[in-house]
Amino acid sequence: MATKPSSLLIFQPRLNLRLKPFIFSSSSLAFSIILKFPFPKPSFFVNRNFHSSLTAVSSAQSITDGGTSGGRSGALSPAPVTEELQKIDVNPPKGTRDFPPEDMRLRNWLFNNFREVSRVYGFEEVDYPVLESEALFVRKAGEEIRDQLYCFEDRGNRRVALRPELTPSLARLVIQKGKSLSLPIKWFAIGQCWRYERMTRGRRREHYQWNMDIIGVPEVTAEAELLSSIVTFFKRVGITASDVGFKVSSRKVLQDVLKCYGIPENMFGKVCIIIDKIEKIPLDEIKKELKVVGISEDAIEELLQVLSVKSLTKLEEVLGGGGEALSDLKQLFSLAEKFGYSDWIQFDASIVRGLAYYTGIVFEGFDRGGKLRAICGGGRYDHLLSTFGGDDIPACGFGFGDAVIVELLKEKKLLPELNAEVENIICALDPDLQGAASTVATILREKGQSVDLVLENKPLKWVFKRATRINARRLILVGSSEWQRGMVGVKDLSSGEQREVKLDELN
Repeated sequence: MATKPSSLLIFQPRLNLRLKPFIFSSSSLAFSIILKFPFPKPSFFVNRNFHSSLTAVSSAQSITDGGTSGGRSGALSPAPVTEELQKIDVNPPKGTRDFPPEDMRLRNWLFNNFREVSRVYGFEEVDYPVLESEALFVRKAGEEIRDQLYCFEDRGNRRVALRPELTPSLARLVIQKGKSLSLPIKWFAIGQCWRYERMTRGRRREHYQWNMDIIGVPEVTAEAELLSSIVTFFKRVGITASDVGFKVSSRKVLQDVLKCYGIPENMFGKVCIIIDKIEKIPLDEIKKELKVVGISEDAIEELLQVLSVKSLTKLEEVLGGGGEALSDLKQLFSLAEKFGYSDWIQFDASIVRGLAYYTGIVFEGFDRGGKLRAICGGGRYDHLLSTFGGDDIPACGFGFGDAVIVELLKEKKLLPELNAEVENIICALDPDLQGAASTVATILREKGQSVDLVLENKPLKWVFKRATRINARRLILVGSSEWQRGMVGVKDLSSGEQREVKLDELN
């Protein structure tokens, strides 16, 4: 019997034609016959006759089992003739995404940066159900989130919703844990959220959100820490202060103005929702909406004048020297200087955030180029827990969506090149050595190395192409003569170096 070539000889390109001997058998003959009469190309169609056959199986089983599932089926009746084939829509629902490998690599890279920043700031990861009680997200009347919920009634007649954000779930969990929690809490989460809304660039109906929250700290130091963490993230991915900034204000500024005009506290949430649209709709529309909710013309003019203020010095002139709002903001800007991100933040009295639960300092990350919507946003929400029947605890946090930051990274040409990577590709040179190749793969996998094991009898030309496609670091060939000596052929695919290595020395 002829001696089979060495795996090291097979590394030589001139021998590639010898790599895959033809093995004649009845099965290979049958296969060659099949190839001459190929099946029709597969397509994304549902065969209704096939569906009818399944229905027949189900019916027969139901009769045999006396209407219960899990038993053996009886005889099958012929499938009836049904209507023509119907095409399946292969696109995901509008506003949602698939994540094929290249997109999944980007998502993992982004999430790993979220997690690493959270880790270095001492936060612990948590998560919550995607499906929550609808009541958890329904707050004060008029809040726009009511019209954006994916909600329905489940089989137990309970009203449920896909979460549109993570903060209410955080509040629920904090209340559930109660006094067993040791304050302060520093938690982060990366969760999928759902909002039925108009889609624009960077805004989808399904997105992932990175949240960091601090529970139990009443001082502005908590907001300063959160802003610092976002700046750290931006620096990690190559974003600078010339690309992104933060608009910072306090809801207490708005409260002070409304109090001056005797506007009831229960109007505050409605006014915030309207003011939050100030850069999205014309000013005349803002005035009309404020009139509709009962704000006087004098109050509207005063309010709009205050909201146009862009510096703390000017704010102090308008509000006077005292007040919590001014004190909090001054402290935050002082801390920003100590943290080293003062050039990232600016005061803007028009920032109020649309959600009703914010109570103090609020902030939004924005694209200085003006091409994208808000990148992230957050603030203080000291009274959120009482909304759900718990005891109020000082709290603040932020939400950071995955879609807008990816758009910004594209805009700035900062998206990383994330190719598929594997450390080893292993190929058996003979079908009889597939088990041996599996042994080699297991040895390396148990040492923590990634291995792409060639599962079919492929020519070496194909193996080299696959190695290039997956960016394999080295190729390991299992040949008959080497295996008998307890060795394998190893080729470093970057340097071209090739050698034989003993199995127990392979690492």
